[in-house]
Amino acid sequence: MSRIKNHSSLLGFSVAFAIAAASSGHTQQTIRIGATMSQTGTLATQGVPANNGYLLCQKHVNEKGGILGRKIEFLIHDDKSDPKVAIELYEKLITEDKVDAVMGPYGSTHTEAVASVTEKHRMVHVSPLAATTSIWEKGRRYIFMVLPPAELFLGGLIDMASRNGLKTVAIIEEDALFPKAAGKGAVELAKKQDMQVVLHETYAKGTKDFSAILAKVKAANADVLGMAASSLGDQIIVGRQMKEQDVNVKMFGIAQAVAEFQEALGKTAEFVYGLSAWEPSLPNPGIKEFVETYQKEFNKAPSYHAAGAYGGCQIFMEAARRASSLDSDKLREELLKLKTKTIFSDYAVDERGYQTANKGLFIQWQDGQKVVVWPDELASAKPRFPTPAWSQR
Repeated sequence: MSRIKNHSSLLGFSVAFAIAAASSGHTQQTIRIGATMSQTGTLATQGVPANNGYLLCQKHVNEKGGILGRKIEFLIHDDKSDPKVAIELYEKLITEDKVDAVMGPYGSTHTEAVASVTEKHRMVHVSPLAATTSIWEKGRRYIFMVLPPAELFLGGLIDMASRNGLKTVAIIEEDALFPKAAGKGAVELAKKQDMQVVLHETYAKGTKDFSAILAKVKAANADVLGMAASSLGDQIIVGRQMKEQDVNVKMFGIAQAVAEFQEALGKTAEFVYGLSAWEPSLPNPGIKEFVETYQKEFNKAPSYHAAGAYGGCQIFMEAARRASSLDSDKLREELLKLKTKTIFSDYAVDERGYQTANKGLFIQWQDGQKVVVWPDELASAKPRFPTPAWSQR
């Protein structure tokens, strides 16, 4: 199998990916799908695998004959982890590149930014990697959610903590759209479980030293620490500084569990919990082929960001197949009533395009591996509880 390559122009934008076997006449009939992804900058850890997920979907769709009798071709630009750049690029994709359709970027902040562009141009916008509820509360007609809601991203942590009799919770969150929604949701869920929120702190984007915040966590004697951040680097720093400052909690959970967290921290990542919207062990149709071909194409196991982008692409393709059209209103009608299971998750939305079927998973790192521990019906192991003190590891 030939490898999928991601080329960039001198301006740093990804160029269109040609379909190798297509003739020039056939290429003109290709369905061009525009998107941006954070291929560089602070969100590249999430954006690069998501970019790859789109490209692998393109490959598989075309191997099966395309859609509506045509091949598809993703035109993906690098938004450099900057929502302002993403706005400019979506405008360019629609008005200058004249793409036939669009798919969403990585993250809630970028999705909120570009939604005004896609709505203005009445372009259906399947958003595979945005989770903040407020995006879907502004009367928008053409945006569709794939992830579980951000407010539930720490829900598994709170539920497990409550069931284990823990009573005090500390929540720290980055000052950005998704983390603040996830943090607020965790606080509300904890209060519903009659747990005491002893600390709820928002930190500035770009923070590199969390020692003062962790000193507050330690002073508050919290049983549980939950952290929501857009940047994986923030979570790695906190994990490392908890050990350095001997901050001991019975449960520590983060809002995005990806392999790079464990790779950066090694044994320090043991016992940490994390939200994963997807794991390769799930019994979803086509998941084995996706995992195997992704590994072969990109020399790396897929993260949930890759699976989310691939699953979002599957949703768009199914809507187009059912609509027999790329007309936005016809696609919208099909997306509103569609109920399906992709390699990523169950999909169903309400009248806002807001996800109602995907609730997410919680994993724990055990012996260097991600193990699903919540919800019970999908768990492959029991949580290792409580987390031992640093001096006892």
